[in-house]
Amino acid sequence: MKYEWRKQEKELYIPKREPELIQVPSYNFLLISGNGDPNEEEYSQKVEALYALAYGIRMLPKQGEIPDGYYEYTVYPLEGVWNLTEEGKRSDQLEKEELLYTIMIRQPEFVTEDVVKVAFESVKKKKSLKFLNDITFGTMEDGLCVQMLHIGSYDKEPESFRNMDAFCERNGLEVIRERHHREIYLSDPRKVEPSKCKTVLRYFVRK
Repeated sequence: MKYEWRKQEKELYIPKREPELIQVPSYNFLLISGNGDPNEEEYSQKVEALYALAYGIRMLPKQGEIPDGYYEYTVYPLEGVWNLTEEGKRSDQLEKEELLYTIMIRQPEFVTEDVVKVAFESVKKKKSLKFLNDITFGTMEDGLCVQMLHIGSYDKEPESFRNMDAFCERNGLEVIRERHHREIYLSDPRKVEPSKCKTVLRYFVRK
């Protein structure tokens, strides 16, 4: 039976449209960092490399490479941790060229450094991807968070962030590192019109 994150991990990936407080444990990810406007080609190329390696790992059994503990699963969605440069934080407007990001795709528990290396060599033979060599494998833990589901274009996310800010104030929660947050992309913007895009927004907080 295939493991479906949409069904088994609804608390993390299918939140409500109102802010809620959750505890997020550590998970393993394929990660790649960068800076600048996500509408530029470099960002798209990094996303492409991430997905290529993520699907390369999932397809290993079809190449005769079955990792210990392997189970069939749906590839996790793209995620991104976003921040701003110091100059960007001083601006009253969001300057996209001042964005800092680490984008990532979560990996199942059985994925190890060795598994990633095997998949990497396989993908490298099949595709020429500019940023494949820049992908790393590591662990991240969000800890205590406030999150909600945002429906609409990315440019309208500030409306949801204001809702989250109000929730934090009402509940005595301090946002750790202003402008620093996670986004989880449940929709493919190439296939879904902006007004219907679904994105999980997550603040890192403490009481």
